[in-house]
Amino acid sequence: MATYKKRGYKPKTKAEKEIEVEEGSTTAEVFNTLDEGASKTEAWVEKNQKFIFGVVGVIAIAVLGYILYQKFIMEPNQIEASNEISQANSYYEEALNATAAKDSLYNLALNGNAGKYGLLDIADKYSGTPAGNLANYQAGMAYLQTKKYQEAITYLDQFKSDDMLLAALAKGAIGDAFMQLDQKEEALKYYKEAVAKNANEVTTPRFLLKAGITALELGKAGEAYDFFHKITEEFKDSPEAAKAKTYKGQAEAMK
Repeated sequence: MATYKKRGYKPKTKAEKEIEVEEGSTTAEVFNTLDEGASKTEAWVEKNQKFIFGVVGVIAIAVLGYILYQKFIMEPNQIEASNEISQANSYYEEALNATAAKDSLYNLALNGNAGKYGLLDIADKYSGTPAGNLANYQAGMAYLQTKKYQEAITYLDQFKSDDMLLAALAKGAIGDAFMQLDQKEEALKYYKEAVAKNANEVTTPRFLLKAGITALELGKAGEAYDFFHKITEEFKDSPEAAKAKTYKGQAEAMK
């Protein structure tokens, strides 16, 4: 056990003197070890300084390269892409609201017109920009509406978004495309992903209903019942609630 020693204290007994000598030796040993460690570290650094400077240089170049890429390539690309997508976006919005000639408007949106890029060009040329990402979504939806289901899946699957509503719509649309291709297992998978993306009053009951109907067609009555039950319990005021109640009875009878 360590003992407190007053200032000016001098060991009187032989045992005390031996303890003091031992403590002094231990302290010297510690400092000697630290000195040896520092010397070894300095020697290693000196021996490997070319390697160290090389690693530091590579990191510095990578960081500088990223900054320059963002500043001189990505930012101008984003601005250019935003300008280019305006015409294609205009055709896409017209198609959504049109009562006739929808397919021709979707095709103009997809392929462009009068020297202006279409959604397909923008998705390809400006990949990695927000405009290019939006072009993937709109192109996928346009293909879905024009009954080109495999193309719809390809573009919608490339769309990524932090907007949970859009992300849910994209996943649900992929489910719709697989249903049209009669790939019901895949459709169910994407309807479930759409439901999991974001709980809201608009998309959740919509895709719960589609998931339930698809599960029923696959003979998965128990799973279908759970989807319909969730609508009738948690989304009672949704337009899908009445249908869900009817389908729920069918699912219960099939269980």
